[in-house]
Amino acid sequence: MDLGLKNKVVVVTGASSGIGLATAGMALEEGAKVALCARGAERLDAVAEKFSALYGADHVFAQAVDVLDEGAVNAFAAAVLDRFGAVHALINNAGQGRVSTFADTTDDAWRQELELKYFSQIRPIRAFQEALKTSGQGAIVATNSLLAYQPEPHMVCTSSARAGVQSLLKSLSVELAPDIRVNSILVGLIDSNQWQRRFEAREDPAQTRDDWFADLARKKNIPLGRLGQPEEAARALLFLASPAASFITGAQVEISGGISRYI
Repeated sequence: MDLGLKNKVVVVTGASSGIGLATAGMALEEGAKVALCARGAERLDAVAEKFSALYGADHVFAQAVDVLDEGAVNAFAAAVLDRFGAVHALINNAGQGRVSTFADTTDDAWRQELELKYFSQIRPIRAFQEALKTSGQGAIVATNSLLAYQPEPHMVCTSSARAGVQSLLKSLSVELAPDIRVNSILVGLIDSNQWQRRFEAREDPAQTRDDWFADLARKKNIPLGRLGQPEEAARALLFLASPAASFITGAQVEISGGISRYI
């Protein structure tokens, strides 16, 4: 299937690792021009150098940005438009989960988590909204979590924030229509740096990575018997961001290996 992304401009936040990195790479494979941002300049620069060598420097733009910094996000948006002249799709992918129960989540932790989850969506959307509108086929796609619909008591703060973000996205799918489509993916357990760190802190140092992840999938009762790969989430993000999904808005696609129990 031709996604219709050749020479279209795709912006990806949180693009230096995991799902964001995989999404940016796939967009470039589809012939898109890609603007990447992430907080860590060193890692982002290495990614941009690699992508430029593979797909051409004229298709790649990268800038270190903290998506909670309004000025930095606005400057990034201006730089993207100066470089590419348009923006057709925004893929919001920044933010990790916080492990905590209600009892051990402080007021400051609540504020930090809510600010991260909400404003990692709000600030980029505000900054790119006009460009997306004038593109004639604007699309916003967010990486969200299955926690939005199926909360976990050990992630009460993140679950609450994720649910709120999902409501925000649904509202925006109506408010920004018909000029901009707004969709999301709901990820379950995806192999990432976060899970790699937990593996490295495992109780049994002799346990291999494959065995540890297989055991994790069993404990979490994932029907497909494994964690997802970043590329599997990236494919869904890129499809929803593309003209191939031109009649889809206000939707959420679950990428979880069947772990959900809600209907």
